Amino acid sequence: MQGIPVASLVIGIASSPAERRQLARLLGGTDAFLIVSNVDQAREFLGVVEIPPDAPPPVQTVLAEVAPSPQPPPGLSVDSDRRVLRWRDQEIDLTRLEHDVLLCLVDAPGQVWTYERLHLEVWGNRHLGRGSDMHSVVRRVRRKLARLDAATTIHAVRGVGFRLAPV
Repeated sequence: MQGIPVASLVIGIASSPAERRQLARLLGGTDAFLIVSNVDQAREFLGVVEIPPDAPPPVQTVLAEVAPSPQPPPGLSVDSDRRVLRWRDQEIDLTRLEHDVLLCLVDAPGQVWTYERLHLEVWGNRHLGRGSDMHSVVRRVRRKLARLDAATTIHAVRGVGFRLAPV
């Protein structure tokens, strides 16, 4: 095998859009990488599992066509490069944790993020205990949203987690 260049492909699997963006940033210097949302997509790409041509579309596609995911309120955005929250023509700085929590919620407005999933996404480990760290960050983000007079806030779903919702 001398003289034959060896090509490598890095495959990243991440279920949420925020995780896929983070992987893309981490793998940005890699020659070749593929980021998929689940193992089945990776297998399909690699040809390990053949999908019959008459197979129904994946459930995610069907759901997206029937009920498109809600969008964040117009005028609300998170600038990840500068780590700021923008509401219309106003901006406010965010800490890393505030940014990461808010980015998860903005990427899926209305969707409930469980404590465990949010903790795994933002802190990188499983949620244990009462979660006072998470509640503290959410409280600070709520204050910043209110300071900007944004038409959205973070609602707690008792015993489950948080979601971004209109005021």
